Amino acid sequence: MSALSDQLVSITTMVYLLAMIGHAVEYALGNSRAVTAPARELVGAAVGAGGVAVAERDTPVADPAGPAQRTTRRAELAGRIAVGLTALGAVLHLAGLVTRGIAAERMPWGNMYEFVLTVSFIGVAAWLVVLVKVPSLRRLGLFMTLVMVLLVATAELVLYTPIVPLVPALDSYWFVVHVSTIVFASGLFLLGAVPAVAYLMRAGYERGKRSFPYTLAKRLPAAASMERLTFVLHAFAFPIFTFAVLAGAVWAEAAWGRPWGWDPKETWSFISWVIYAGYLHARATPSVKRNLVAWLAILGFATMLMNLFGVNIFFTGLHSYADV
Repeated sequence: MSALSDQLVSITTMVYLLAMIGHAVEYALGNSRAVTAPARELVGAAVGAGGVAVAERDTPVADPAGPAQRTTRRAELAGRIAVGLTALGAVLHLAGLVTRGIAAERMPWGNMYEFVLTVSFIGVAAWLVVLVKVPSLRRLGLFMTLVMVLLVATAELVLYTPIVPLVPALDSYWFVVHVSTIVFASGLFLLGAVPAVAYLMRAGYERGKRSFPYTLAKRLPAAASMERLTFVLHAFAFPIFTFAVLAGAVWAEAAWGRPWGWDPKETWSFISWVIYAGYLHARATPSVKRNLVAWLAILGFATMLMNLFGVNIFFTGLHSYADV
């Protein structure tokens, strides 16, 4: 099962890469516009006693077989194939996690490799749900699949850890309660960071900026749509993250005799919580510019990454369970 899990993760990375290529094709071709071909229309005008003169005029009508229409159809097909590949990748991704858990005889969240795989799966699963609800956001898939390729490849190539039993401190039912909610919230924050970055690029393009990286956003959905998506994801994830932090404090009381000790991971979790709370407060305040709000969402996810990678790699504390 362990070998099967490793193979499934490798295949998942390749499928996400193919999905990203499909989205890139759609992104490159998707702005083609229908061309028109002149069609002759007969126009009658009465002349004298009932005589009719026939004139012709050009009437622009869509050419269904024109090159622009064919390009648009190809872009649409590439986008649909990309979504299908993303869904296939998500299924393989889940299968890799399930087989990893079966091999380990526990939930597959015991180290950084497993945690990153699970967070990225939650992110891609939430993305597919968003696509079902709002298909018009599909072109954002290029950026989402890029993030998936980077995360899953990093987990496989850099963070991979052979299966080992849980350390005694993690052998508790709180492991499932606390870590599952942290994983779920982190996956949603991951997805929420993508439209936040895309919003800043698209908003700049809509204001007339044509320098890099704003030109990359000319084929993205409208800035307002991505800003709303960012808010919805964060508003949904924040209460879950709050519960996860509180559950961690309860577990710490039972395991270490104190609910809070300013351990590095606890400290960075608190920093993330404050920033995300600030994001929601700023989003609800009309006087705060939307650009600043988006930057808060990005900063919040940066602190989540710091908590996952920086704390586990560079700091030592009671939460130092990750093997890298």
